[in-house]
Amino acid sequence: MIAKIGSGKSTAGLIRYLFDTKKAKDHTDPHLVASWDGFASDPGRADDFDATKLRLVADLDLRVKQARRLGRAPERHVWHCSVRAAPGDRHLTDAEWADIAHRIVAATGIAPQGDPDGCRWVAVRHADDHIHIAATKVRGDLRTARHWNDYLTADKELAAIEKEYGLKRVVRGDRTAAQRPTRAETEKARRAGKTQTSRERLRTTVRQLVSIATGPQEFLHLLDGVEGVLVDVQHFPSGDVRGYKVAVEGDTNAAGEPVWFSGAKLAPDLSFPKIRERLAGIEAPPVTKPGSRRAPSPWHQATAAAERILHHLDHGDEAAAQAHIAAFGEAVDLLPLVAPSHLRPHLQQAATAFERATRSRMRAQQDQARALQSAVRALRTAPVIGGGSGLAMFLDIAVLVVIATARWHQARRHDQQVAAAHQALVHLQAAYQQAAAEPLAALAQRRPPARTVERHAQRVLMIVPEHAQRVLDDPGWPALAAALTEAETAGHDAELLLQHGARQRTLDDAHSTARTLTWRVQRLTARQVPGVQARAARAHTSATARPARRELRRGPL
Repeated sequence: MIAKIGSGKSTAGLIRYLFDTKKAKDHTDPHLVASWDGFASDPGRADDFDATKLRLVADLDLRVKQARRLGRAPERHVWHCSVRAAPGDRHLTDAEWADIAHRIVAATGIAPQGDPDGCRWVAVRHADDHIHIAATKVRGDLRTARHWNDYLTADKELAAIEKEYGLKRVVRGDRTAAQRPTRAETEKARRAGKTQTSRERLRTTVRQLVSIATGPQEFLHLLDGVEGVLVDVQHFPSGDVRGYKVAVEGDTNAAGEPVWFSGAKLAPDLSFPKIRERLAGIEAPPVTKPGSRRAPSPWHQATAAAERILHHLDHGDEAAAQAHIAAFGEAVDLLPLVAPSHLRPHLQQAATAFERATRSRMRAQQDQARALQSAVRALRTAPVIGGGSGLAMFLDIAVLVVIATARWHQARRHDQQVAAAHQALVHLQAAYQQAAAEPLAALAQRRPPARTVERHAQRVLMIVPEHAQRVLDDPGWPALAAALTEAETAGHDAELLLQHGARQRTLDDAHSTARTLTWRVQRLTARQVPGVQARAARAHTSATARPARRELRRGPL
């Protein structure tokens, strides 16, 4: 069940809407199911509709008029709460809806249970799946009702009602979600033939710019250069930036003025103070000289940084973990900007979904994730070349990070964030399958001789025995065998690479263990090849360790 709560100035206007059957097509049988004393006039069941409606409005407004004569009545004296059942729930009876209405007005402070001075209210049912509660906020003692945090208290009561009535348990939030487009915004976009409202379009634009900016001033500079977006930056008298607001060019209100949105109206973490906090201390990506052979791949660096998130989620404190989730969200926001066109739809959908998983009530310790943020920003100029192996490598670890993020939120009962992470996972996995197909196929075509493959298989059995059969049966095994062979050819110890790759993170969450190991081996191989003395020392150490490992495998006599 979901509650929506608002306020207004006209009791008559609200009652007129609730009993209207002409303009509102879903109002099929409006009638009262409950009221403050159980004896309120019901226009829906009266012979004289107009007279009964006037009498109901007068009864509801009685205390408001008394308080107004004393100068105590609030300007917006109407309290309106709609309660809607979830799709698929059974149709509740009028008696059940009446019980729900009584519990909601008691929980929110409109009419506390056992309080003879509670506010006057009625519950109107005009459709099968929901009711409306209309109340006036002046109590019998002519004081204004104390209904602070009424949405949270109503939502908590609805969670208990769902459990008691056996209804669908609605995914609940923690008030850190971005504001949804209003019905008017949605209808306006539909009439204009657009798939997104202005609010949604601007939110995506701002989030992407935050993901590539290295400081608040650069963010504002990038924002000012976006085609089709109007920007208004506000300043303090000192000249410091106070905030910003944006509008879509051509989107105007009835007066012909642009429809502006402040950063906070787009999302809680997009206000300028929040952006300034997130971008403070980020190092600009290093400028690599053309033709530099030893320049590290930005994709490899970003993958290594993302892989460390898994440790922070499992062993770090909550502030550091929240910071890394938010920083990883910046990486997901960036991907549609740098990926090939055929991957962008899935990546954009993943970014839109994961945005909800980046925020919670946990306050992020931003400085804990600076290395990840810097690595993410280096991707803005990183070419997707070589069949896109760098992007595929990053998406492989991104899938594991999203799984771990969902698990982290689940442990803290962040229901909306868990649902968002699962939704993003579907699109990231689809993008990964497309991105990985070409580079893995090219690698598999370079499959080494059968004797070499058998040697690598024995290493897999020795190093990751709990995953060995899955690896060897995996369609990605030929690519892993080729990657190990190429690593050896480059002067690396394939056995040590496998050990290192297996230790970096548990492989339990990997959809394809062989593919995950392939990307790890390739990333480790890209590092500087060990010198002659280092290779000789490794060979000696490996030769010394093998007999001991064989004895361990053989077990005691």
